[in-house]
Amino acid sequence: MRKFSLLALSVVFLLSGCAPAFQKQDDVVQTKEKAKEKAIIPKYTISDKYYRTMLPFEPGGARGLIVNNLNTRYDINEFELGLMRIAQNTFDPNKYFFREGKELDRNTVMLWLNRKFTSEQLATQGLNESENICLNPLNDGKGDPKAANSKNPIYLAHILEHDYMIKDDSGSVKLGGVVIGLAMNTIHYYQIQQFGDTFETKIPHADVEREGKKIAQEVLNRLRRMSDLKNVPITIGLFEQQSRTSVIPGNFFAYTAVDSGSSSIDSWNKVNEKYFLFPSTEAMDAHRDDATAFLNFEQDVETYFPNFNGVIGKAFYADDQLKDLNISIPIQFYGKSEAIGFTQYVTGLVMEHFPKYISVEVNVTSVNGPEALIVKTPDMSEPFVHIY
Repeated sequence: MRKFSLLALSVVFLLSGCAPAFQKQDDVVQTKEKAKEKAIIPKYTISDKYYRTMLPFEPGGARGLIVNNLNTRYDINEFELGLMRIAQNTFDPNKYFFREGKELDRNTVMLWLNRKFTSEQLATQGLNESENICLNPLNDGKGDPKAANSKNPIYLAHILEHDYMIKDDSGSVKLGGVVIGLAMNTIHYYQIQQFGDTFETKIPHADVEREGKKIAQEVLNRLRRMSDLKNVPITIGLFEQQSRTSVIPGNFFAYTAVDSGSSSIDSWNKVNEKYFLFPSTEAMDAHRDDATAFLNFEQDVETYFPNFNGVIGKAFYADDQLKDLNISIPIQFYGKSEAIGFTQYVTGLVMEHFPKYISVEVNVTSVNGPEALIVKTPDMSEPFVHIY
């Protein structure tokens, strides 16, 4: 018999393999950067996928820019969470604590993201040559605008800094390492006239990778010139964001870990992660068995409501292996009992159609909002089901 619960949604974390690792009490420590300041390390984590965040929470110097610089909410979420996955290759979550980036302030990030200025543009902007530190190529506006934008697209969309703190032998907390995410454009959007039509230039992956690695070396050089970052390990990840109309996020495709004090990037590590939309031709071509299992699930859902065809899945692959599948089912109900019956039916389909080794989350919604949540993780003998 399926178990239904009206407990708070946070219970999902407990039942999906994300049980907090409780300690007896919060750890109050001294910070190295401000000798008189105390910091609190939380007593538990909600998952081994996440770092403990030091308290009181201090927003990063470039907080909020990410919302304007990335194309979709999907990209924003994945850029941040994916960067934490990149960090775990270098910084052990059991030893390091998370803090939002403090070294790159808002003005610095904005300057780095601009195009290079001509001397005339510097004068117009009221800037001097020392502030012409932009990382995107020059476009002087001369000649045919479309040709100029196609030849010199904006490659770098955003720079994100995460700081990782560690305890020293005296029990104080100091900066133990920095992780930088570089979000790269796959499509350059531009306007010839203000409030006019928006044009676009697609950027091949080879160009994204080449320019991303060049920018990473320059960013590393600049970070090493900052007093606090001369002798800390620095990891840099390259993220390829999707188009403005995409309903799935982009992904990291490479990262490099640079030792303390080094200003040289000697090698890059490939990151084999990608999201697929189910159903889609791309998913069927790349992962036929998984895509077919989803189609069978969708068809069985439609037998309950024959005139319904709105099941959408977002599948996350790592090393070509399906890890997580998030399914959305928007549907109109005419009573609570109808919603309960449908949820029971879908829960059974989840257990029948998808392998035990993947995590599946199903969100059933209507025009009134969320109706039901179904969560199945590899370590669960029965799924967690919540009726709103």
